[in-house]
Amino acid sequence: AGVTQLVECLLPKQIVASSSLVTRSTVDPAVPTLFPLNKTALLMHESSIFTVPVTVEDINTTQIIDGQMARHLGIEMTEIGLDYMIAKMPVDHRTIQRIGIMHGGASLALAETVGSIAASYCIDRDNFFIVGQEINANHIRSVREGFVHAKATPLHLGKSSHVWDIRITNDDGKLVCVSRFTVAILKKRA
Repeated sequence: AGVTQLVECLLPKQIVASSSLVTRSTVDPAVPTLFPLNKTALLMHESSIFTVPVTVEDINTTQIIDGQMARHLGIEMTEIGLDYMIAKMPVDHRTIQRIGIMHGGASLALAETVGSIAASYCIDRDNFFIVGQEINANHIRSVREGFVHAKATPLHLGKSSHVWDIRITNDDGKLVCVSRFTVAILKKRA
């Protein structure tokens, strides 16, 4: 009931009753694509730092794909908030070093993945794209098993660059790594 009330206050009732998919053109005529009608997508479109509605499922199927590092390492987006994204990565044979603890480079790959994806949803994706410019990390605690979870939140969202704070924790919520990631925002060529 709560989601239905939220939807009804944001969209006309005939749209709510007609389908679980709506064209964005009913909300923003400039963007004529489909998105799932759900609480997360609607809230994001109305009040978040992200410029288009986005869901965990969208990212896990369109941004983290076969043949690329994030999929190879087992990275998955798990949560999207109004001003953050969280991804997880397993600590297993793909991400450990010879002494059995998570490799520092795997932490950086996770941090850059979640930071890049988050940054790419804060820009006009039709006209611009982002590239990583600088990343650093402090490794605080080792991890031998389970998952690590990276939360990316912006420190600065400018017109030509973003700076993101990425905090990686273990399954117990203990801090494993702190990373700062800077991206450049570039205009697409025609």
